[in-house]
Amino acid sequence: MRERWRAIGLLAVALFAVNVVARLIIRFGFDGDDDTAAADRVSLGMFVVIGLVLAALAFVWGRRRPVGRWAADMAAGVGLALLLTVLVGPLLVGQNPFGGGAGTFFAQIWLYLAATAAGVLLGYLVLTALGLDYRSQTLKRYAEIKTAKPRRPVRR
Repeated sequence: MRERWRAIGLLAVALFAVNVVARLIIRFGFDGDDDTAAADRVSLGMFVVIGLVLAALAFVWGRRRPVGRWAADMAAGVGLALLLTVLVGPLLVGQNPFGGGAGTFFAQIWLYLAATAAGVLLGYLVLTALGLDYRSQTLKRYAEIKTAKPRRPVRR
């Protein structure tokens, strides 16, 4: 159980770190009148990185664990990272989490959830299409065991 929570915590910290790096790049990397376009590009890059991280993690975890277990772990990690991102992330760069208004606050949540869902879905679909997911491998082992045993004749 301890290893499971450690993996969830590491996932949350990694996703939050991606967000912090993006916020710091926006804050210190761009000076000028075109801050919104630069912020949009960096934010898009952040969402792509988060999606790719989750796609890779879904691919790796999906090979070794049943869907219910790794999906719950991933949902917990994403939920923790989301809370950190929307509540703590702005504070690290000197902004108010609710400073942009309710629309900006909830838009950030929906975009984050969309990026994470797309990443997880992409990773799991690729894993399933290749037949490397936990269930496919379990069914493959079952079929191999059943075909390897000679059939026992029925005695009358």
